[in-house]
Amino acid sequence: MDNNSVVGRIFDIQKFSTHDGPGIRTIVFLKGCILRCRWCCNPESQSHLIERMRTANGEKTVGYDTTVGEVMKKVLQDMPYYKRSHGGLTLSGGEALCQQEFVTALLTEARRNGINTAVETTACLPFYMIEPQLPLLDTVLMDIKHMDSAKHERFTGLRNELILDNAKKIARAKGDRLIIRVPVIPGFNDTEEEIVDIARFAASLGGVREIHLLPYHRLGYDKYVGLDREYGMGDVKPPSNEHMESLRRAAEKEGLKAIIGG
Repeated sequence: MDNNSVVGRIFDIQKFSTHDGPGIRTIVFLKGCILRCRWCCNPESQSHLIERMRTANGEKTVGYDTTVGEVMKKVLQDMPYYKRSHGGLTLSGGEALCQQEFVTALLTEARRNGINTAVETTACLPFYMIEPQLPLLDTVLMDIKHMDSAKHERFTGLRNELILDNAKKIARAKGDRLIIRVPVIPGFNDTEEEIVDIARFAASLGGVREIHLLPYHRLGYDKYVGLDREYGMGDVKPPSNEHMESLRRAAEKEGLKAIIGG
C-alpha cells in the first residue's frame, strides 16, 4: 500500500505550536492511549473510539479517520514556517505510537519532504512497537512521571518498569535527541526529592541533556464534563511559579538543563 493511502484515527491538527519540539510545528493528535493519568488534559484522546463531547458551542464528534495523504496536505501548507524556524511535524495523542502503520507511513512521508519530525510519547509500549519509528524521528519527547512504580500505578493505571526500560533503549538510539518531560502534579510528584529522582535517572541515560518540567493545569476540566466523566484531580490547584522554579533548580543540580514548560 502506498504510504499516502494508509488510514489512521486522529482528533485534531494544531498549527503554529512552539512548545512541542524545536521551532514552529504542526501537531497531529492521534486517538488512543494505554495510560489513564488522573490529570490528563486530553481525555478525548484516551479511547480509540470516535466519541461525542459536549462543548460551550454544542455537541461535537471527537475523532475521525483520515489518510496520511490528507494529513500531509495540511502539514505541507506551513513549510515556509518550518524552514525559517527549524520546526516541523510533531505526533502526539493519546499515545501516537499505538497506531504503528499510520505513524510509520506519516513519518516516512514527512522525512521524504524534508520535514523535521518529533513525537510526544509515554513509551508505555513493547519496544518492538517503538524501535521501528526511531530512525524516522529527529526528536523524542518522552514522559517520565515518577520513579516509584506503585505510585505511578495509582495515578496512571499502570506500573513504570516498562517505561524506564524503554527510556534506556531509546536513549541508546537517540542520545541528545531524547528529551525527558515531567508533568509536575501536586500530590503526585511535586516534591524536590521526587523531581531529583527523575532528573538523576534522566542524567544516567547516555546523551540526554534536557529535562522539561511541565506544570499541572486544569485546562482539560471542561472536557471531562463534556464526556460525562469524573475529573480525577478534584480541586487540586496548579503549582506556583516559585515552587516550579525551586524544582527547576533542584533538577539542574543533576547536571541537566532544566526548562519549565517546553
